[in-house]
Amino acid sequence: MIGSLARFISYFVGLLASFAAGACQAGGGNSSNGQIADYVATPPRFDLVSGAPAPAGLRLDLKRDGALFRYTVVNDSAEHVAVREIVLADFNHRLPADSVLYGEGFNMFSATGGTLAAPLDLDSLTDRKHYRLPSAPGFHTVYNYLRVTTPGASTTLVGFTSCRRFHGKINFNADRIQLVAITEGLILAPGARWELEEIFAAQAPDSSSLLSAFAARIEIHHPRLTWPVAPNGWCSWYAYYHNISSKRILANLAALKARAPGLRYIQIDDGYQPWMGDWLHATDKFAGGVQPVIRSIREAGFEPAIWVAPFIASPQSRLFREHPEWFVRGADDRPLRSDKVTFGGWRQGPWYMLDATHPGARAYLENVFRTMRAWGCTYFKLDANLWGAFPAGRRHDPQATSVEAYRLGMDAIRRGAGPDSLLLACNQAYWPSLGTVHASRTSFDISRDLPTFRRVARQNLLRNWMNDRLWWNDPDCLLIPDVTPSSSGFEPGPTFARQNKITPDHFGFHAAATYASGGMILSGDAVVDYSPAQWDILHRAMARPPVAARFTDDRLEVGVIDEPARRVVVLLNWEDTPASRRIPLADRFSGTSVRVTDFWSGKTVADNTREDFEIILPPSGGRVLLLEKASYTPSRK
Repeated sequence: MIGSLARFISYFVGLLASFAAGACQAGGGNSSNGQIADYVATPPRFDLVSGAPAPAGLRLDLKRDGALFRYTVVNDSAEHVAVREIVLADFNHRLPADSVLYGEGFNMFSATGGTLAAPLDLDSLTDRKHYRLPSAPGFHTVYNYLRVTTPGASTTLVGFTSCRRFHGKINFNADRIQLVAITEGLILAPGARWELEEIFAAQAPDSSSLLSAFAARIEIHHPRLTWPVAPNGWCSWYAYYHNISSKRILANLAALKARAPGLRYIQIDDGYQPWMGDWLHATDKFAGGVQPVIRSIREAGFEPAIWVAPFIASPQSRLFREHPEWFVRGADDRPLRSDKVTFGGWRQGPWYMLDATHPGARAYLENVFRTMRAWGCTYFKLDANLWGAFPAGRRHDPQATSVEAYRLGMDAIRRGAGPDSLLLACNQAYWPSLGTVHASRTSFDISRDLPTFRRVARQNLLRNWMNDRLWWNDPDCLLIPDVTPSSSGFEPGPTFARQNKITPDHFGFHAAATYASGGMILSGDAVVDYSPAQWDILHRAMARPPVAARFTDDRLEVGVIDEPARRVVVLLNWEDTPASRRIPLADRFSGTSVRVTDFWSGKTVADNTREDFEIILPPSGGRVLLLEKASYTPSRK
């Protein structure tokens, strides 16, 4: 890990030098476009809560170091100034309107694709409509970073490399880009100053070099909370959703002990608690609470994992009824219902949002996780974390931002869980979570249908650069129907037709995309019903290295993972008609005979191949192929 970081930093320093020398410009060196970094140093604009013009003594100081921009707000006036947000830069980007883009979301569900002239929401749960975050008139708003690729030319990346105190957003359209610090109406007193979040702005011939440099800089500000291996395990949610019980957990535990003892974590998901917020209590479906189940998991040789949504509470919960003062308040000084400002919650809502600036709330969080750790839990899936960092309402500490409140809460959780527990964030505000968790969900919830397979795959694969850099990526569960692997894909098993709305080829797409995403692998099925073929697929999935594939562009059609003795090629067909994909050999195996094997079946697809070749994928299908020198014989145990 240290060596990897050193290489990133070394590369980043070199990249900055090239920027300073003017080597990486938009348009492949077309000086009429200039360097994107040159445009960032534009006069700021202050949006005050009062709506009045900013006083003359309110200023923004800028220090630039190549591609890096550091801003300080200074109030040299005699006034107390409440600042809603600051437009740090507003410039004509001079990029072609048909440039392809990716814009990150405030949370894991939201992301933007398309082009500068025609941005496209990659999910229906958008920041703008679903979570009701404001968007500037005439602009499309994204958060954290924006990546724009001009076909045949270069890639531009502008983004925030830190998130200690303020959310950062980026407004864009076909002509302009605005970089904005969200200051949430905080009051800046006379003589006071704020250090804002650092911005990275640069261009290069390819996106991978920019994302590597960007990730390295993020890690300087937010050192990764490391975990030695990517976790694997079983999750109850997609088999039973909230209708779980001790009986169902223990039945699957017994099957896993018999057939997959190498799997590590057994995750008890949402449904064990009576209400959101009452995490130390259980429904009557868990006789004696969840502790006996946790003990059974540990006695069977597995690690107990549990789902918690630490920053929310149902109005019926003991937590909310006994301690309403621990929650974010509205203008009327009463606890603020989340549905008044954002999405109210998917179950047992409308939720209230815990205010971690309150010392009582932090003590509560620490106690919950210390208690669960004493029960034997060593893995915590932290869901609905978005509500802990949502920029709305009033907090106990009036000078704390929602980012600071969230990070205070995460600190309390980590103290309670202890250093030997794994923390996974889900449905979270992305950048505030940097450096606070070991793993992070990177997509919407999976389900057994083709549109969701595609939706989840696109979200995960566009975030592959984060894996094993910012955290371990969690692409969500692998759902394995009754299929049998073959040399050409998957064949339906006896119970396949009555269990699924998908085809075996659709599962091939889902399995290939999950492989390509790297990071964690979790089983999401009721494994008590598994056939031998399903068990074999699960074993193979668990054995795959947690390395994310490299794709040449955002079409995400051919991904490559280079290992010391082989190349893994992931092929995806996003269309409803057959498609041809070229298998790249020449750059790795020039002049050498290559054996091509199907990963899932272990059967040979081609042998003694010396040149790039094509393979036809079925509609909405996917393949994972292993390429090795024909003389190389893998060991078989």
